[in-house]
Amino acid sequence: MSAFFLTREPVFPHPSLADPDGLLAIGGDLSETRLLMAYSQGIFPWYGPGSPILWWCPEPRLLLYPDQVHIPKSLRRVINSEKFRVSSDTAFEMVIENCSLVTRPGWNGTWLVPEMIEAYIRLHKAGVAHSFETWQGSCLKGGIYGVALGKAFFGESMYYHAPDASKVALVHLMRFLKENGYHFMDCQQTTRHMLRFGAHEVSRNEFLKQLEAAAGEKDKTGKWHYSA
Repeated sequence: MSAFFLTREPVFPHPSLADPDGLLAIGGDLSETRLLMAYSQGIFPWYGPGSPILWWCPEPRLLLYPDQVHIPKSLRRVINSEKFRVSSDTAFEMVIENCSLVTRPGWNGTWLVPEMIEAYIRLHKAGVAHSFETWQGSCLKGGIYGVALGKAFFGESMYYHAPDASKVALVHLMRFLKENGYHFMDCQQTTRHMLRFGAHEVSRNEFLKQLEAAAGEKDKTGKWHYSA
């Protein structure tokens, strides 16, 4: 492992210097300035309890393009049935708290430690982090959240308490991104789940090129308004 140790300055080494597994740097903080600097370079934090902050930029990168989303027929039927009500940015804290209970593949325990949750809530209050929620009546059944920068969206995590609830949230999020000119959703890591939705792997260099173009466009900051 040859990760870099960060100083107090919110700067990062170039993502191309990351280890083969994607680990780039250790340390720093989760301030809004540093997080936005990280995302603008395709870097994200991911670590567990008792660990220092770890910063990653994997190779390859999995991207889901809003105009290339594959929706299985069975899921289309669920969406058309209006079984779920969908909203955006109405329950961000509830979504991220529930996501903290979900484990990532190959990861023991939660990766959303309390300071991470607090950091993303701050980004949400700043109008940078957003959530899509699925409801049945007044009960929250699933959701997804992430970070928007320019016309790039970085999907962080999703969860469900009812079958298809998170999938419905994802489909409506992608519809919103398409309607608002977003280039892609960064899925960070390759999973069979996202591949089934039509996500594509690209090289780190290609991802950084696409990110540069997307991040240079005008932000859609503030609360997102969507209902379906």
